[in-house]
Amino acid sequence: MASAKSEAFGNARQEEMPRPRKRRRVWHEPKPAIFKPVGIPLDQLKSITLLHEELEALRLVDLEGRYQEDAAGQMNISRSTLQRIVSEARYKVAQALTDGAALHIEGGTFRVAKVWWQCNDCGYLWEIEHGSGQSAPARCPSCTSHVIRLRRMRRHPAQM
Repeated sequence: MASAKSEAFGNARQEEMPRPRKRRRVWHEPKPAIFKPVGIPLDQLKSITLLHEELEALRLVDLEGRYQEDAAGQMNISRSTLQRIVSEARYKVAQALTDGAALHIEGGTFRVAKVWWQCNDCGYLWEIEHGSGQSAPARCPSCTSHVIRLRRMRRHPAQM
């Protein structure tokens, strides 16, 4: 006869949800887009969805020619995860091109990378989303000093 404790654990395991997906880091503010064959209305085409993190993986590996280990580090994922994402993305793009389907670029589990700036005069630290269209700041928002620098940090300063 099973104990009440083991039955409770057994039922809990059956009802467990899968682990949530880790948010991938992308370096450009993603914009939803659709690419389709010319001359065919969109509503008559099969639709294939390419996630923003899949596009980012293709950009890093195929367009910029980065090694997978470097690209994985930029996206804050493992190399094996990057390989899986790149393979799925290449398959989707090839399928859309050969089948004449519409390629929708949207959705996914991602966050836009932050760029940190620090004032050399007052020490104030602030962030700007990378790829947000904002150029490098000219002044410190706290003391208006022009002596600022880009900080290369992987984590938020409070977590260091």
